[in-house]
Amino acid sequence: MHRSIGLLGLTFVAISGILGSGWLFAPLLAAQAAGPSAILAWLIGGIAMLLLAATFAEISAILPVPGGIGRVPHFSHGSVVSMAMGWTAWVGYNTAATIEVEAVLRYSASNAPWLYAPDGQLTPGGLGVACVLLMVFTVLNAFGVKFFARINTALTWIKIVVPSLLAAVIIASEFRFENFSNYGGFAPEGLKGILSAISSGGVIFALLGFRHVIEMAGEARNPKVNVPLALVLSLVICLFILGALQIAFLGALSGKDLENGWNALHFTGELGPMAALATAVGALWIVSLLDTSARISSFASGLVSVGSNARLGLAMAQNGLFPKFMESLSQRGVPLFALLVNFVVSAIFFFLLPFKEVIALNTSSIVLSFVVGPIAVMAFRRLLPDTPRAFQLPAAPVTGCLAFIVASLIIYWSGWDTLSHLGICLVVGFVLLLVRNAQGGFDSLDWREASWLIPYIAGLLLLSYLGSFGSGLDLIPLGPDMLAVGLLATVVYVFAIRLSLNKEKFKRYLAEEFLDEIEEYDLPEDAPAEKPDLRF
Repeated sequence: MHRSIGLLGLTFVAISGILGSGWLFAPLLAAQAAGPSAILAWLIGGIAMLLLAATFAEISAILPVPGGIGRVPHFSHGSVVSMAMGWTAWVGYNTAATIEVEAVLRYSASNAPWLYAPDGQLTPGGLGVACVLLMVFTVLNAFGVKFFARINTALTWIKIVVPSLLAAVIIASEFRFENFSNYGGFAPEGLKGILSAISSGGVIFALLGFRHVIEMAGEARNPKVNVPLALVLSLVICLFILGALQIAFLGALSGKDLENGWNALHFTGELGPMAALATAVGALWIVSLLDTSARISSFASGLVSVGSNARLGLAMAQNGLFPKFMESLSQRGVPLFALLVNFVVSAIFFFLLPFKEVIALNTSSIVLSFVVGPIAVMAFRRLLPDTPRAFQLPAAPVTGCLAFIVASLIIYWSGWDTLSHLGICLVVGFVLLLVRNAQGGFDSLDWREASWLIPYIAGLLLLSYLGSFGSGLDLIPLGPDMLAVGLLATVVYVFAIRLSLNKEKFKRYLAEEFLDEIEEYDLPEDAPAEKPDLRF
């Protein structure tokens, strides 16, 4: 591997992941759920993601390993936790590539109507094009991380400029302040509407794109500084852009658009509501830009998702869940076999699952994998107490607990339908774990350190089933349900920290990582584990 990505390239990797296929539709989805209070949904969602990103900023600065979401838990809580978190993230990342390819095709449907059947499903020809596009993402990533970063940086400039310009044009052309108080008031659906916008209104789906920095940390130059900065910069920049788009959308709506209420908002056209509003205010010149930018946004996000997931596949092979051959690197330092396996899996999603189920599985799988960040921070504070940190999570025990609660609430808000899919995903991963370790025995697995997962996942599933989000039974009203999730998360947080690896195991796993990286990195100074300042 090569440490070739600088601060700009690393930041743009995350921005590309955040400003993906959804930015043209997210303002509509959030407004349908929450009305004008969708602005608060972006603010709350942004704070939540900044909390989670801050935990990984400290971790990635001291352990900048490839495939961090799947690999970091291995050093804090051992093999079983790292396999569970890595598996769910890997499934979510593969669905992300599928989603972005689907978005490119949907934005192109007017020029190639043969891609879709009358029922909205991909035709055989459309499925073929989808697989070819996935292969293009795979081939571009195979040329190496430096080549990948250059392409992505060029595309991301477009993804920054066009949405910002669109928001400015709409706000300057047409803005109705009365939309924020009429038609049911500022929060027509109350708190539940805001929370629904966060979980299922596109807010979290978009903001989770910051994760790509964590996966690429093993190939970042000066990761101690660049990784934390890239995490924070990408989220702040995108929050400003997405917030401006949401405000522009809310203020540009006409009385006719809102005559049936916020939840009945509807726009036709493959470019979505933002293009319709730009047309309505007479900014036809920017609509033509959107036509191209929409495809570029989805293309770039798909490119980043495929690249990140290859690093995660490599990490899962190192953890022992995936076959050893997926650890192999090409002459360009790319996990080529992991890229090819991921290509096959992402392509299969086109044939096996409806598109809506792919989206539901994507968000819930990825969010679950992030809960390990807050507890890993505290584990490394104990395991590496004297190691210098370029970034330190302020008031780590309290801030970490808040981040863990927030991540748990986001999972809960996604609803019973989504969590039931996640439960099935975890069962499949557990069966794979048993199969992979059947010959070597199970004694070497870190079961004790993973025991906090059982009450945590079971508790979330139970509360979700009894709650009111996503076809739950609605037996626990809004408010008490959130308090119950917060209490569960707090107890599990304390429990999980106490179950982190002992120092002997930690040193052994770190030594194994060091040996792996001697083979992976061309230059000794590039290897993340080779650090004289890792002080135990």
